[in-house]
Amino acid sequence: MKFNGARIIVESLKKEKVDTIFAYTGGAVIPVFDEFFKNGKEIKIIQTRHEQAGTHAADGYARVTGKPGVVLVTSGPGATNTVTGIATAFMDSIPMVIITGQVSTSMIGTDAFQEVDTTGITQPITKANFLVTDIHELSTTIKKAFHIASTGRKGPVLIDIPVDIQKTETEYFYPDVINIESYKPKIHGHPKQIKKAMELLQESKKPLILSGGGVISSRSVKLVNEFSKRNNIPLVTTLQGHGTFPSEDLYIGSIGMHGTVYGNYAVQNSDLLIALGVRFSDRITGDRNTFCKKAKIIHVDIDPAEIDKNIEIDVPIVGDIRNVLNGFLKFKLSETNFSDWNNELSSKKSENPLCYEKTYEIKPQYLIELVNKYFNEDTIVIADVGQNQMWTALFYKFKKPNTFLTSGGLGTMGFALPAAIGAKFAKPEKEVVVIVGDGGFQMNIQELMTISQYKLKIKILVLDNSSLGMVRQWQQLFFGERYSGTLLEFNPSFKKIADAVGISAETLSDINKSEDLIKTFAEADEPMLIHAMIAKNEIVLPMVPAGGSIDKGISNT
Repeated sequence: MKFNGARIIVESLKKEKVDTIFAYTGGAVIPVFDEFFKNGKEIKIIQTRHEQAGTHAADGYARVTGKPGVVLVTSGPGATNTVTGIATAFMDSIPMVIITGQVSTSMIGTDAFQEVDTTGITQPITKANFLVTDIHELSTTIKKAFHIASTGRKGPVLIDIPVDIQKTETEYFYPDVINIESYKPKIHGHPKQIKKAMELLQESKKPLILSGGGVISSRSVKLVNEFSKRNNIPLVTTLQGHGTFPSEDLYIGSIGMHGTVYGNYAVQNSDLLIALGVRFSDRITGDRNTFCKKAKIIHVDIDPAEIDKNIEIDVPIVGDIRNVLNGFLKFKLSETNFSDWNNELSSKKSENPLCYEKTYEIKPQYLIELVNKYFNEDTIVIADVGQNQMWTALFYKFKKPNTFLTSGGLGTMGFALPAAIGAKFAKPEKEVVVIVGDGGFQMNIQELMTISQYKLKIKILVLDNSSLGMVRQWQQLFFGERYSGTLLEFNPSFKKIADAVGISAETLSDINKSEDLIKTFAEADEPMLIHAMIAKNEIVLPMVPAGGSIDKGISNT
């Protein structure tokens, strides 16, 4: 049967079982939108108010479901507006397929209206990208894109499709499987390396599991918890590893620049670090010359490029974390006893509790504790970037995977609100809460209209300290309190803006009303926004100064 290129796109997305696309139309994708109108109505087309927001929404959808989020935009500015969202997904290894329109093949290279080199621009921030100039390659290219995005180390893949290709007809065939000779991810860890790792564990007195974003994206949390509990090994997480929670006794906390004192202590005093799906980024390691120097390090990652990239590894294991953990669990270790080590960490935890000074001002930590109290543990919490992100990571108790979404590697302000839209479409039965600062909220504030239009029950907590808080904190601590470019002295009434688009909203400025309002917030059966006027000078602690050793941070005790 002959289809034009636009129909091939629609039918191919059906074959991939795509149910939701985040899209913004334009001249170079009119044929595709027309085909969706005629032949693709079973796929929801969600129209966000900006292409960047649509890309973040697809990212949120992918983080929750594990399936590639799909974005459809036009050429030129439509394509370039997705760049920040693509880079966000790339840094955090999020599967995504971005379909961009392009000018006709005969016009490429002529500086035609709304022409840009989309594949050239996005090459450094995609796992792969394709410019389709032959209609016969279109369906195979779509199959390749979904295969690459969702296997190995996951990531975004872009397909740039000229408008004349969308109109050209050919016989339609969609392959059931795809074989890419140059792309063969290694998914099974080498048995000898697995054996070496378990021999080190047998010899260890102070082992520690470091669980990263790879554990969450590989859906390996149950296996990590089984491995931890079976062997009584304590566990710490990176920012993206939140939701790996073996038990109250074995979960020590997060590590890094804004990690817990006791989490960082555990890393620096362990004799064996079992790192699962982590990048050893600078925000986690601090000074790499002092990081984890007492320990042998086992590093499990599906991407061989991450091994020895930032930290020297003793036992590298390249493979899918699920397969490697199953290999670990097959080993029958002779009796091990890590009770002294666990007691040491428990004491350290008791000596250095997370805390903050309670005053007449509204403290953000207090509000986050209230959100944790009144929302159930299945709630999906999306934090933006900056102080709000770190307060959420420290004071909200994440007990399940895929319930904490945030931009980690790129640190993209404006991520949270649109990502929540994607999360809500992915799991409409779950509560979705956005925690965002006043700066980040204004970067994609237009998506309040998308929330209202689709009647999405998303709860939004705006923590307003009238500044770009994290940068302001650095200026306070390290730049002599010279607040250049960080003060937001003319914030609008976010309540009035929410009211204008039909979203229930309240302004919170009295600490005594906090608990009742958060309870109402949790119980509301419609989208709701709280504009909370928090303490302006509150900072995130603990904190390790950039480049410092993670056991020498500024504590909150």
